[in-house]
Amino acid sequence: MNVLVVVDMQNDFVCGSLGSTAAQKIVPNVIEKIKRRKAEGWKVVFTLDTHGENYLDTREGRLLPVVHCVKNTVGWRLEKNVQELANDCETFEKPTFGSIALAREMQAGNPQTIEIVGLCTDICVVSNALVLKAALPETEICVDSSCCAGTSEKSHAAALDTMRSCQITVY
Repeated sequence: MNVLVVVDMQNDFVCGSLGSTAAQKIVPNVIEKIKRRKAEGWKVVFTLDTHGENYLDTREGRLLPVVHCVKNTVGWRLEKNVQELANDCETFEKPTFGSIALAREMQAGNPQTIEIVGLCTDICVVSNALVLKAALPETEICVDSSCCAGTSEKSHAAALDTMRSCQITVY
């Protein structure tokens, strides 16, 4: 089994409160990647950054005081074209950067390859890649850099370098 993990392709990260031109530019690449992997028989799963109304009172909210991805808001939802491809897929709501629930699910399935795409390279993508690497040290963990965007070009590149250093395949 091979798995594509689509990280946080949500409105707030694409065009909302934490959106960027770089994030908007990768949307077509991510859509094509999802379609290709589904056609190849891969399992596709999604993560959703998920916060409550009290976000600014949380540790993350105090350190990143920009309200985003509040559950059941427009910003929390997947980008509309990505959402169309997610209806038959499993999703993992996560209150912070990396998903322990996703890692546990992947351990149970013991995939041969896990490929990661999404937002933001330097926060949630790298966090999930490292959690998955720790949980599944013999599974090939890959990141498609053309389907990721960071909070800046510099932090995107730094995160890719960090993942390479941790034996995650980056292309």
